[in-house]
Amino acid sequence: MKYYGEEALGLVETVGLVPALDAADKMLKAANVELISYENIGSTLVTIMIKGDVAAVKSAVEAGAKAADAIGKLTAHNVMPRPLPAVGAIVSVHDIDSE
Repeated sequence: MKYYGEEALGLVETVGLVPALDAADKMLKAANVELISYENIGSTLVTIMIKGDVAAVKSAVEAGAKAADAIGKLTAHNVMPRPLPAVGAIVSVHDIDSE
C-alpha cells in the first residue's frame, strides 16, 4: 500500500506508545481510513499516519486526537488534503506494508 498523495493524509502525534495505539484504534474505527504507518520519532514521540478521502481522514484524526488527549499527551495532529507527491514519497518510506 504505497501512498502517492492522491488521498488525504492524517497525522496524530503523541508522547508515548499507549496514547498512540489508542488513537490509531479510534481512527480506524471512526472512519473508512487505512493505516499507513507509525513512526517512533525518539524522545517518546510517536506519530500515526493514515490515508483516505478528505472527510474520512478529518473525522478519523479528530477521533484519534481526542482519544490520545484523554489518556496521555497529544503533541500534534494534522490533515493534509491531497498533499504533493514529494510528501507522499516521504510517507511511503514508512509504509507498514513495504518490503
